[in-house]
Amino acid sequence: MALFALPTSPDLRRDRPALPGDAAWWAFCAATALALGAFSSLGPHRVWGTAAALGYTAAAVLAARGRSPRTAGAVAVTGAVLLPLLVLLAVDRAQLEVDVVARSAGLLLSEGTPYLERPTVPEDFNPYLPGMAAFGIPEAVAGPGPLTDPRLWMGAAFLGAFALALPAGARREAPRWLAACPLVALPLAVGGVDLPVAGLMCLGLARAGQGRAGRAGLALGVAAALKWTAWPAVPVALALLATAGGGDGRRGSRAALRCGLVALLTAAALVLPVALRDPGAFRTHVVDFPLGLTGAVSSAASPLPGHLLATQLPGGRTLALLLLGVSALLLAVSLLVRPPATGAAAAARLALGLLLAIAFMPATRFGYLVHPLVLAAWALARQPPAHPLRIRERVRDLVREPVRRRKQASR
Repeated sequence: MALFALPTSPDLRRDRPALPGDAAWWAFCAATALALGAFSSLGPHRVWGTAAALGYTAAAVLAARGRSPRTAGAVAVTGAVLLPLLVLLAVDRAQLEVDVVARSAGLLLSEGTPYLERPTVPEDFNPYLPGMAAFGIPEAVAGPGPLTDPRLWMGAAFLGAFALALPAGARREAPRWLAACPLVALPLAVGGVDLPVAGLMCLGLARAGQGRAGRAGLALGVAAALKWTAWPAVPVALALLATAGGGDGRRGSRAALRCGLVALLTAAALVLPVALRDPGAFRTHVVDFPLGLTGAVSSAASPLPGHLLATQLPGGRTLALLLLGVSALLLAVSLLVRPPATGAAAAARLALGLLLAIAFMPATRFGYLVHPLVLAAWALARQPPAHPLRIRERVRDLVREPVRRRKQASR
């Protein structure tokens, strides 16, 4: 009789693709954290590396002794996120991005723009779009403190958006694993502006995959008002909606148009008032500085291909920007030739496009890889189970077929 039962919620969770969580994975994470703590020149990163290495090592030991993945994951999250976060909050230390966001919020409330008029050193620049300043408003209003720290609000926005983008049965395992992953645990503890952007992109693609064009546009519009890296998600979502009309081209086109309009209006409402307040400062901070067109050099200088080209070859910056443009063109062509049919496929396509963009950006860092990682993890968590209902239907038909034939023969 169990063959004829509908798949239950535990069935769906059990059949979903497993995320890494064995002793070897946690040992690899421990080695990564230990290496960062030993070689990083940044104090917050050294604190994170030490605490995270202990947490990951404990998780590896528990996993090797046969403890449940949930227990090992909880220990890893405690050591890699909660412990270093509490230590850094207690000593008031954070990554530079946290200070930039806090300062930009104060400027926004006092001057009407989050951008300094005459930035001189890299620390003066705010390369983020105006919406990012919202995470610093609690500190600008109530003053510095553990509960007003921008990294707490950025982390909460990321985890909330990512969880809402998941099916109900996957809202525990996937966020827990992702929070424990070193590339995500580090910015959760020391501060990172890419996390809320990645979470909102997942939420926008999730709503687009469900055919909810307006909600998809709203989530993507908010993400687009935070950072330029969110903008490629908009055409991917439009391509997904255009092909998700169930064969009705008009319906898909209307959904894509509605999503695009909502995203554009949302982003414009959050960005244009600030951009028009001081167009020169806006361009200097969010266009010229990220492209390396100012006298100050961005601290985003990880040895990825784009940065190596820009710094090691004559005319290398132009070549890197050309490769960046070619990558964007290839992504656009792929959306036209073979648009994604599901939210997971759209996330995978966007992850690949962002991975190429990160590789060829002249000013880049390894931390930007959190975007394709989060998108890939979300796509994996959204993969449908191994179709137990279809399997049971086939078995049921095989069982019933001889009975049907006997009845026909008796007639």
